[in-house]
Amino acid sequence: MTSAPHPTQTSISTRDWLLILLLGTIWGGSFFFARVAVQEIPPITLVLLRVAIAAAALQLYLALAGPSFRAALPLAVSFLGMAVLNNVIPFSLMFAGQTAIGAGLASVLNATTPFWTMILANAFLPDEKLTRAKALGIVLGIAGTAIMVGPGVVAGLGGPVWAKLALIGTAMSYSFAFIYARRFRGVAPQIVATGQLTASTLIMIPVVLLVDGTAGLFGASAGAWWSVLGLALLATAFAYILYFAILSSAGATNASLVTLIVPASAILLGAVFLGERLEAFELVGMGLIGLGLLVVDGRIFARRRVR
Repeated sequence: MTSAPHPTQTSISTRDWLLILLLGTIWGGSFFFARVAVQEIPPITLVLLRVAIAAAALQLYLALAGPSFRAALPLAVSFLGMAVLNNVIPFSLMFAGQTAIGAGLASVLNATTPFWTMILANAFLPDEKLTRAKALGIVLGIAGTAIMVGPGVVAGLGGPVWAKLALIGTAMSYSFAFIYARRFRGVAPQIVATGQLTASTLIMIPVVLLVDGTAGLFGASAGAWWSVLGLALLATAFAYILYFAILSSAGATNASLVTLIVPASAILLGAVFLGERLEAFELVGMGLIGLGLLVVDGRIFARRRVR
C-alpha cells in the first residue's frame, strides 16, 4: 500500500481535473449500460451483479498484480461503513425515489451532492473550509444542471415529497461517503475500491435473495449481460479506483464535483453515439456547469487579478 501526506485542499491540479472529467464521462456512460440491462434484470439484482462482478475483477487484479489485499483486512469494518454510505443507502434511495418522480428532477437533486459535501466538509474537515468561490461555483453548477435537463425537471415537480426527500437523501449519503472516505488516507485506491465493493456484495446478497430471489439471474439476453459487464468493469471497478484516487489528492468537496459532470456527459454521449438531438437549453446548462467548475477552480480569475 502507498501513503502520502494529505495536502490542504485549495485549488484543483490539472491532473485531478482530468481525472474528474474522465470519471464524470464514465459515470455518464453508465446510463447506457443501465438502460439496456434494467429492461431484463430487476434493479436490485442489477446492483448486486454490478458490485459483485466488479469486486471479483478487482480481487483478481490484486491477486495478479498487487498490492496484497491481506494488509487491508483490519479495515473490514470501515469497508462495511463505506459500502453502506456509498452504495447500499444511495442506490436504494435512488431506485425508490425514481419510481415516483421524473429522471430530470432526480438528476438535479442528485447534483446537489457537492453542496451537501461542502457543508459537511466545512464542519468536519479542517483543511476543507468553505470559500465564496466554491459556494458560488457549486450553485452555478446546480443551476446549470436544472437548466440542462429542462422539461424533465418540470415533469417531476409534481411528485410526492417522500420521493424528493429520497433523492436528497441519496445526495447526502454520497456526501457523507466523501467525508467518511478520509479514514482511508494513505491506502492505495485499488485496495479501497476492492474493499468497498466486496463489502457491498456481502450486504447485497441477502437483500437480493429476500426481495428478488434468483429469478433475475437467468433468462437475460446476451446484450443485457454485455451491459452488466460494462457497468461492472468500466463504470464500477475502474471508476471507483479513479474515485478514490481523486479523493486522496483533491479532497472531498472537489471530488464531489463529478456529480455535476455526470448528467452533462450522459447527454453529450447520447448525442454522439445515439444520434440524440442537443437542444439549446442543454447547451446553456452545460455552459453554466462549465462556468461553475471554473469558479470553483479559481485559477483563471486569480490570473486576471494578478494582471
